[in-house]
Amino acid sequence: MLPWFDNNWRPLYLAPMAGVTDSVFRRLCKEQGADVCVTEFVSADGILHRNLRTREMLNFRAEERPVGVQLFGADPKHMADAAKAVIDWVAPDFIDLNFGCPVNKVVCKHGGAALLRDCPLLERVALAVVKAVEPLPVTAKIRLGWSQEMINATTTAMALEQAGISAVAVHGRTREQGYSGVADWQAIARVAETVSIPVVGNGDLRGVDEILLRLRSTRVRGLMIGRAAMTSPWLFRQARRFLDHGEMVPDPSIEERWSHILCHCRMAVAETGTEKHAMAAMRGRLMAYSKGMPGGRSLRAELQQVSSIAQVEAISRRHLAWFNSENVAEEGLVFEGPESFSNSISSAPGRVGEASHFASS
Repeated sequence: MLPWFDNNWRPLYLAPMAGVTDSVFRRLCKEQGADVCVTEFVSADGILHRNLRTREMLNFRAEERPVGVQLFGADPKHMADAAKAVIDWVAPDFIDLNFGCPVNKVVCKHGGAALLRDCPLLERVALAVVKAVEPLPVTAKIRLGWSQEMINATTTAMALEQAGISAVAVHGRTREQGYSGVADWQAIARVAETVSIPVVGNGDLRGVDEILLRLRSTRVRGLMIGRAAMTSPWLFRQARRFLDHGEMVPDPSIEERWSHILCHCRMAVAETGTEKHAMAAMRGRLMAYSKGMPGGRSLRAELQQVSSIAQVEAISRRHLAWFNSENVAEEGLVFEGPESFSNSISSAPGRVGEASHFASS
């Protein structure tokens, strides 16, 4: 039912991340080689109440396909009705059910990972949605369990399979862990060995080496990349090239990184229609992109204040000039380290927010 698993294909998913994986970011990741995308999670109640913001979060473009819409909620009928409404509105390739979000505001409404403590209800939710939208495939995302004392990913996956779920993504941490600690890939492997539906592994996939290790050492049928994509969306391209052709693709140059960052900014402004609002929302994304870049700490100090594309362009020019200077070239700075860039900022004639500086840059 999910053609991207045909012929032993190992798809690379872009993980759904609230406030991150909007349509613009999904398109950028697809260009970089992501095989499957999932929207930011949306509330079933928000859909049924026809909340405008929720409706906007469902929008996607043809080039994002295959794309799924992820729903959260705990009422089987509400979830089923919301799924049918989503299909009528945007016709996604699949519906995805969020049973893994650890955030308090979701859990306190008995959504997300809260259902890992109530597997009978979780199964009823899954079954209701599957029946409501068939033959459209329904997938689910779970965690290992609520806590270390309540690890139940295997039994949860079995229940989901019984309910008609077509594939399950497993994040290798408990709800109690949140995003701390280390993902338990042995536990993910046990789930993949137990159920017959495809299992997609998720957690701590930061580079091509880790991706290859997990595909070779477990029976997962695909991988889901989350936080690493925020910093390095080109990881999809690197992993896909190695999996398909056995070739290692080098990391992008600093110039290529800045080109990508500016492209993201311009696309975000075009999508939103208001530069100030779009750039305020982009600050978190800019913080993520700066990680691992030389002079990253000073870059973040500048980027967290931007409100226009012109300011980002000016920062990029100054950063590239500093990076390509003889002093930096000799030091061979390729990762965050000595903050010499901060000196170039402090000696510049202006700072972010001062029009005179950017007018003369």
